[in-house]
Amino acid sequence: MAELVPGVSGGTVALVVGIYERALFAGNQLLSAAKTAVTHPKAAKEKLAAVDWWLIIPVAVGMILTIFAMAGVMHNFVEHHTAVARALFLGMVAMSILVPIQMVDRAELRSKALVAWPSLFLAAAITFWGTGFTSAEQKDPSLLIIFCAAAVAICALVLPGISGSFFLLAVGLYAPVIGAIKDRDLTIMVVFVLGAMTGIALFIRFLDYLLSKHRTITLFVMAGLMLGSLRALWPWQTADADLLAPGDDLVKMVGFMLLGAAIVAITILAEKYAPKSAATDE
Repeated sequence: MAELVPGVSGGTVALVVGIYERALFAGNQLLSAAKTAVTHPKAAKEKLAAVDWWLIIPVAVGMILTIFAMAGVMHNFVEHHTAVARALFLGMVAMSILVPIQMVDRAELRSKALVAWPSLFLAAAITFWGTGFTSAEQKDPSLLIIFCAAAVAICALVLPGISGSFFLLAVGLYAPVIGAIKDRDLTIMVVFVLGAMTGIALFIRFLDYLLSKHRTITLFVMAGLMLGSLRALWPWQTADADLLAPGDDLVKMVGFMLLGAAIVAITILAEKYAPKSAATDE
């Protein structure tokens, strides 16, 4: 469900239920096994046997079934209640900015503050400017654009606080992709899956490296990207993503913003106070 809702991060949910580190490790196992299957086929069997299938298979099946079951509901909501959807998602994303900020080590932040804070505001400014060109819904996107967007959106699976669906919404591809799933458009679905697989192969280990070696700066850049991307979720805007002043429905929209913020706040609190699973030797 989190992968269908812009503003709610699948990575954050994985943290809440205590499988985040195990899932990240299992993903690296799977990538290593796939690489071995190509370079040293004889050793692939041993690598595949070491993969944590007891985690990967249930998670994959659960995600696939839920996405197909709920895609139509989400598509109709975004398509027919656009302003309300934006207001709700704006509240969700705004509150989600706290997630990467809270993951920063305070002692390390003090030593890197002169780089971290400018990085946040620069990322926010660039994203704010960029979504002015891209946040309008694309009615007939090319397959190449869908492929590239999927490759980037899939990175949200390993980044708590970052929503892949929100990225699709920010670049105007959320409704087309969700609509393709609803309508069982195999062409778009296959291209999206291929793009996602490419993104996993190219980006996941790189992002894992950034979080390991440059954690504070990476998390602040993530927060800046989320902050600047709020432009795409402003409820009052034209079809060309030109921002408008609030209308007569201001109270209603603020209410949905607060509702969205409350939903994510509950998720953050659940993560904070949930029992932490014991770390494995792996």
